[in-house]
Amino acid sequence: MRRVVAKRVARGKDDQLRSAEKFGQTQIPRPEGRLIWLHAVGLGEVLALRPLLKEMARQAPDVSFLVTSTARSSAQVMGAHLPANTIHQFLPLDGPRFVAAFLDHWQPDLSIWSEQDLWPGAICDTARRGIPLAYINGRITEAGYKSRARFRHGFGDLMRMFELVAGQDADSVARLRALGAQAPRQMGSLKPAADPLLVDVAALSAVKAETAGRRLWVAASTHKEDETVVIAAHQKLLRTEPSALLILAPRVPDRRAEIGEALANAGLTYALRSTGAVPSADQQVYVADTFGELGLWYRLAEMAYVGGSAGDVGGHNPWEAIGQGCAVLHGANTSNFQQDYADLAAVGLATQCSGADAAAQVADAIAHLDKTGDAAQVRQKAESLIAQAREELTPLARDLLALLRAAP
Repeated sequence: MRRVVAKRVARGKDDQLRSAEKFGQTQIPRPEGRLIWLHAVGLGEVLALRPLLKEMARQAPDVSFLVTSTARSSAQVMGAHLPANTIHQFLPLDGPRFVAAFLDHWQPDLSIWSEQDLWPGAICDTARRGIPLAYINGRITEAGYKSRARFRHGFGDLMRMFELVAGQDADSVARLRALGAQAPRQMGSLKPAADPLLVDVAALSAVKAETAGRRLWVAASTHKEDETVVIAAHQKLLRTEPSALLILAPRVPDRRAEIGEALANAGLTYALRSTGAVPSADQQVYVADTFGELGLWYRLAEMAYVGGSAGDVGGHNPWEAIGQGCAVLHGANTSNFQQDYADLAAVGLATQCSGADAAAQVADAIAHLDKTGDAAQVRQKAESLIAQAREELTPLARDLLALLRAAP
């Protein structure tokens, strides 16, 4: 196990300074009093927990929170986004010795697992200690159901360890029930209720000054297939709006060289955010190859193409853009957020651009965006959906805290 972590550190996939957390070790003391441990896989999933953390803290001010994740990127911007009385750690490897060290130190009074990142060993070891378990924001796709159905009995045993199970859509609830979950309930996705992404005000002012008067749009959390679409779309847009600027924020910033090559081959001039450059008038694309700045880019634009949707990834979170009053364009594959995109499409806040002319569809949507009326309508509709999602947090937080109070 230690060799595996060492190799991951060498490849930049794990943080060397925090690698001991993978073995359940930490220098951070456990807070006094009751402690709730919540787990989600990566940055987006952890940030989606923020409104629930705040609501539980409002209802139980004496409780502290421990949030774990597995992805290194989640820790790089986590500190500034977590509420008070909240600690972040990496989830230990799913081995008895490491989980035992983690549980011995933190001694949580309630364990809450979110979305799809379920580690059977850690869950079973937690249950054996009599620590109440809850599974929330569950999302089980048809493909996920079929893979789990092959191990129905084992997965059913795992599900029955949770005292509260909640899926984020009706299909997920039905699949969880079929897989053995006891009385699963439906809840809305946590992502719409999340607070707006943070932004560096000084950086926002600087980029605004440099881009004043230009048609500006964002392609966020992109992968190679998305970039093929948005680069072609920007080429088309430039024919009618030569000063237009595309802010391209890849899902993996370390792909900057590959992206730069694709832009050069397309005949587009660009600058890299990571070099400290600002988008000058002679640059057509600004590659935002940094972590934790999506709040900045969404605030600058009024329309964004959200990536992971042109290939087989399944799409990324549209609510981070919507929460900034930014309408969303996307490709055909949004299976990771199927209900979210359906809800947004129903009120005109998300538009699918796919097929052979996907680039033309994106370019046309950007070119015809009304910078005043459209933006105001987007904000109004977004605020209504976000307010509705936040109202649903109150009973969920109450029911989760009831498990905590029942704990010995």
